[in-house]
Amino acid sequence: MQLITGKTKLLGVIGDPVEHSLSPVMHNAAIAHLRVNYVYVPFPVKGKDLEKAIAGFEAIGVVGFNITIPHKQAIIPLLSEVSAAAQLVGAVNTVWRTEAGWCGTNTDVEGFLAPLKELDRDWTQVTPIILGNGGAARAVVVGCAEIGCPKIRVVGRDRTKLEKFKQSWQNSALKTEIEVHEWSELAELVSDTKLLVNTTPVGMYPKVNESPVDAVVMEKMPTDAIAYDLIYTPNPTQFLVRAKERGAKAIDGLKMLVEQGASALKIWLQQPVPVDVMRRSLQQYLGH
Repeated sequence: MQLITGKTKLLGVIGDPVEHSLSPVMHNAAIAHLRVNYVYVPFPVKGKDLEKAIAGFEAIGVVGFNITIPHKQAIIPLLSEVSAAAQLVGAVNTVWRTEAGWCGTNTDVEGFLAPLKELDRDWTQVTPIILGNGGAARAVVVGCAEIGCPKIRVVGRDRTKLEKFKQSWQNSALKTEIEVHEWSELAELVSDTKLLVNTTPVGMYPKVNESPVDAVVMEKMPTDAIAYDLIYTPNPTQFLVRAKERGAKAIDGLKMLVEQGASALKIWLQQPVPVDVMRRSLQQYLGH
């Protein structure tokens, strides 16, 4: 265990609530492995205190920090520079300090893409279906566009929210066509997809016996498709259990969580980081 001294540099995560964040587990495991003099701390910050917290971070020399709910959008006006990916997503999850001020990016896109890039697929021939149309879905849309998917279908329960989601991309730099569909259309859409991504909280603790896709709909999915659940606990979710029964390839959210964290740590430390150490620390902590 690294001794914390006056020379220890500060990293952290801000959110409300932040007690449940797994980021300190994996970041401090990597820091210990690398033997660098840093510590990663969770900071609970209320919405009304965001500006004061950032000014305080500057005053005490915090090197960088992650942002979780509900500050991912609210942080943007407080930054001097925002990456193209974060601008497209409309949210920032990683911030670091430069002489010009705070800079922000969104490593969720990289985290989401990491397991897909390991597969030998021609993504220009794939029309993904994204379940849900919240903040996580935005990072998935940007990721799918980045690997060349020409069209993306977003499925949600609320027609008004879906239309708003579609409109939000109209003046953006996104080079991909976005279709929005209501949940009732999923059964006929799913037979035509090679990538089905769950960005909804359905199946997460405590409702671990639920799945956003019922068994009847899952039976219509091609057997060589990929089912990707952004949820990482329980592992596997009911959604992935059903996908595996169908013969599909299952990807859980743990890899995305680890890879987005590794991307952030790389930015802060300016050196390669031990992704496997970060993953193992989380598996151990979650009892996987």
